[in-house]
Amino acid sequence: MFEIETIIMFTTASLLLALAPGPDNIFVLTQSIVHGRKAGIIITLGLCTGLIFHTAIVVLGIAAIFQTSLTAFNTLKFIGAAYLLYLAYQAFISKEKVEQNQETPELKSAHLYRTGIIMNVTNPKVSIFFLAFLPQFTKVNNGAMPVQIILLGAIFILCTFFVFSIISQISGAIGKVLYKSDKLSGVLNKVAGTVFAALAVKLIFTQR
Repeated sequence: MFEIETIIMFTTASLLLALAPGPDNIFVLTQSIVHGRKAGIIITLGLCTGLIFHTAIVVLGIAAIFQTSLTAFNTLKFIGAAYLLYLAYQAFISKEKVEQNQETPELKSAHLYRTGIIMNVTNPKVSIFFLAFLPQFTKVNNGAMPVQIILLGAIFILCTFFVFSIISQISGAIGKVLYKSDKLSGVLNKVAGTVFAALAVKLIFTQR
């Protein structure tokens, strides 16, 4: 199927891309600090599920729609921005100190997982990125193109999960120390809200 050199090159590129500062890893970092390592891991699983969606639409050819249709691109990105602004609002009005790793109605695993999925799926730039990035490592003589795209997508997802899990562990440990102060816990919630708002603004002004 793939030459070992291709796999090594693609895996290295995927790890570097996961490490590069972007909306998803910044999202994991801030949420792990505020809500703990477990929350970061669950959000990471949601984000990776979103990457499965993007891989699938590349295979099906749907991702090309976001590259060619401005209406489709803008519709999806404004939905994503609206959701991020909602999360920012929730963070700003939060007055209670939330103990890390404690499951509350607002921070149930399902909610965190769903947040990760929505955060990733509603960013059309990811689809366009996959559409441009994955095919670069495929070859006609390596087999069926859809199978190659799926395998490359799976490798990218595993690399993302690995890097984001490390970010979750480190950020969660930092947050655990900071959350010993009631005053700092309130500041962290405001920081999280600011990050959400900034990501929303960035997404709104994102161009194809």
